[in-house]
Parts: sequence; C-alpha cells; structure tokens
Amino acid sequence: MKKRNIALIIAAIIIIIAGLNSMFILDETQQAIVTQFGKPVGEARTEPGLQFKVPIIQKVQYFDKRFLKWDGDPNQIPTQDKRFMHVDTYARWQIADPLQFFIRLRDERSGQSRLDDILDGETRNAIASHLLLDLVRSTNRTPEVYEDYLEELEHLEEISVGREEIESQVLQRANERTADLGIVILDFRFKRMNYVTEVRERVYDRMISERNRIADQFRSEGEGEARRIEGQKERDLAEIQSEAHREAEMIRGRADARATDIYASAYNRSNASRELYNFLRAMEALEKSLDEQTTIILSTDNELFRFLKDVQ
Repeated sequence: MKKRNIALIIAAIIIIIAGLNSMFILDETQQAIVTQFGKPVGEARTEPGLQFKVPIIQKVQYFDKRFLKWDGDPNQIPTQDKRFMHVDTYARWQIADPLQFFIRLRDERSGQSRLDDILDGETRNAIASHLLLDLVRSTNRTPEVYEDYLEELEHLEEISVGREEIESQVLQRANERTADLGIVILDFRFKRMNYVTEVRERVYDRMISERNRIADQFRSEGEGEARRIEGQKERDLAEIQSEAHREAEMIRGRADARATDIYASAYNRSNASRELYNFLRAMEALEKSLDEQTTIILSTDNELFRFLKDVQ
C-alpha cells in the first residue's frame, strides 16, 4: 500500500512537471519559435498569452518583436569626387518573420552582424557613387541673403540627387538583401558626416581666407567712404568760410559807407563839427601809426602836431 502511494505521488509530480513544461507565456514584446531537437516546429508564435508545446523534447526560442537599433561603425569613405569623408550612420530594424530569421540567422547577435555587412557595404557604395554636394545637401533651395557680401551665395551649384534620396537608396537596397533573412529595415540615416582631419584643415584655411577677403573689402570700402566724407567736409568748410568772408566784407563796406555819410554830414554842419571830424580822423591815423616801439618826428606846421599841441 505504501509503495502504491509513493508511485502515485511520483506520477503526480511527473504529470505536474510535464504540464508546467508544456506551457509558456508569450509577452507582448516577444515572438517565439518552438524547436524540437534544434529544428523549428510549426509556425512562429506571435500572439501574446499562454502557449503550449510538447514537454521535455521541445524548447522555445524567443525573439524581440519591437524595433531594434543598429549603429554603424564610423568610417572614412571617399566620395565620387575623391574627397574623404568621416561617416557615421544608424538604422532601425525589426524581425518581421521569426521563422525565417531563426532558420537563416538563429539569434539577434547574428542579425546585428549581418546588418553590419549589409548596411556598411551599401553605405560605402552609395557614398562612392555620389558627389560631396549630394551628400551634404538635400534640395536646390535658394539661400536667404541678409548681407551684401553674401550675394555670391545667391546661386549655389545645383545637386542632382541629395542626401535624403541617397539615404532612401541605401534603405531600399539593404531591404532587398535582407528580404530572405526575415528582417525589415525601417529607417536609415547618416548620423554624422564630416571631412577627415586633413581635408577639414584645408576647408578651415579656405574659410579663414574668404573671411579675410571680406574683411579687406569692408576696410577698403570704409577707407574710401572716410576719404569721401573728409573731402566733402573740406569743401563744405571752404564754402562756409568763403560765404562768411563775403558777408563780413559786405557788412564792413556798408558800415564804412554809413560812417562816411555820418562824417560828411557832420563836416558840412559847422566849423566845430569839421574840427571834431578832423580831430577824430587824426586820432585814428595816429592810433594806427604808433605803438610802444615807434618814434615819430613831426614838423611844427604838421596838422597832427597841432592837435597834439592843443591837447597838451
């Protein structure tokens, strides 16, 4: 009786273990392949929830259902016009057919390695087949010019393809090569693209030279404008001084004429007025003729001597 109970307990345990081993739960983010002795059995399991398999002899291989990332290794690649570029890329991919993916690649690490070969190769082919301008620009838009010295940029050299179109070509060709791998590449982009060090230094030198040329142009235009303003100032100053001198002479002439009229009128009025007039004229002549360093000798019959003698 005891042996029978032990056997029943053992059998129950085996049944429970087998029952648990025959079930597995599939998460929303997962998809799975059931294998038997290393070979896939049935279709891929993609619906989340409770799933069943044959216990012990069958195993479950899980794969991610979500979008997966791929980052390319930065490389130096020559363009069609023989300019070396430092190129860094990235992509997003998904396991679209788990069964085919398992048959061809087995696991995600192998998938990443296969994508390295495909995407790096297609990137190299695309860059080597196009000019540098096609890689760094996407459209033939007309640039907005805010400064006069940038007018030469109004007409840029036109591109025939463009960066976005090249990315689309790489994506299309890569998907053609991954069609039998159970993989679909969702997106491909150039993450970073720059000149290699040697070429970048030459580009910087050319940019510095161009800026120096623009600065020299500004200085030349400034010096020319300064000379123009200086010449205009001299002309305006000469014109103002000439006009002022003419006006002063006119005023002085009118004053002299008025004074002469006053003197003549006073001279004609009386002997006293004539004497005063003669005296003032004599004093003016004396003031203009003498200073502290001047010695004058007058005869006794000189009119000026007479005035001085009368004053004394």
